[in-house]
Amino acid sequence: MYIDLTLLSRIMLETESNMKVINNLKEITKPYKNSVVTIGNFDGVHKGHQNLLVKVRKKADTINGTAIAITFEPHPMKVLQKAEYPQQITLYDQKVELLSRANLDILICIPFTKKIAAITAQSFVADLLVDKIGMKVIIVGKDYAFGKNREGNIDFLKSVSKTLGFEVIVADWKTINGIESERISSTKIREIVMEGNVEEAEKLLGRHYQIRGKVVRGRNRGGKLLGFPTANIHLHDELCPKTGVYAVTVECAAGNYLGVANIGYSPTFDDHVFTVEVHILDFNESIYGQRIRVNFVSRLRDEKKFSSISELSRQILKDIETTRDMMG
Repeated sequence: MYIDLTLLSRIMLETESNMKVINNLKEITKPYKNSVVTIGNFDGVHKGHQNLLVKVRKKADTINGTAIAITFEPHPMKVLQKAEYPQQITLYDQKVELLSRANLDILICIPFTKKIAAITAQSFVADLLVDKIGMKVIIVGKDYAFGKNREGNIDFLKSVSKTLGFEVIVADWKTINGIESERISSTKIREIVMEGNVEEAEKLLGRHYQIRGKVVRGRNRGGKLLGFPTANIHLHDELCPKTGVYAVTVECAAGNYLGVANIGYSPTFDDHVFTVEVHILDFNESIYGQRIRVNFVSRLRDEKKFSSISELSRQILKDIETTRDMMG
């Protein structure tokens, strides 16, 4: 597998768009023209979401309207189920970047609270979507539901659409390998990433699975003991792939590089501390305190305990050689 890092850098620059981001409903002072709306958490902005967004853009173009996506922050389950909520495939900043690639006009992010959760479906549609935003068309997936007790399902939308003056378009699910029972979903992608199958995740996301985090000081042994300095990344709520060693690409202020990432507990050192460490190939700059992005291309092997530090160093060298061979 060959990855053109120059092309990757150019694509990054070209993702900037004119999409306006609204984080406070008070910013909306009048309805938008012929609004075509889709609503969701869009965690991952995967191929299923992308299918919806393309339909929104095309429909808006046909009626000379405004293409709008509405999302929520934080994830509703984080507010409603504080004990258990899914780790996020994409944190908010990445989600905004990915949504901007769909060439939308407006992204409305509604701060999710228990007060918002208590709004009835009728009020949400009539007061917010129709009156405030000016919705003329809503495009959603087959299982979409919203509002208090998820009462705002497809049947509800259709039942009020004529009275409130909007069209309901139900988009087909994006399936996996054409199998109707296997649809692309954030839940499915979480499962795949947690299994370490980042190659399959790429197929469903339309890009490599990525984590972002600040580089922090580690245990100061990567360069000194092993001969391979590493960037230790501090994560927050984002989903982390299964423990193991991965071929990755790394995006940082200095540019784009190949790398080898180790996720796990460093069993050779027997200290039982979970870390995400990345050895960036052909790189010797200090990036402490910087946020970097790590794209997971392929899982190379399980994490294992070696008999000595020198044996571990030899294996890391093999991992680097495998990564270079795989990715050019």
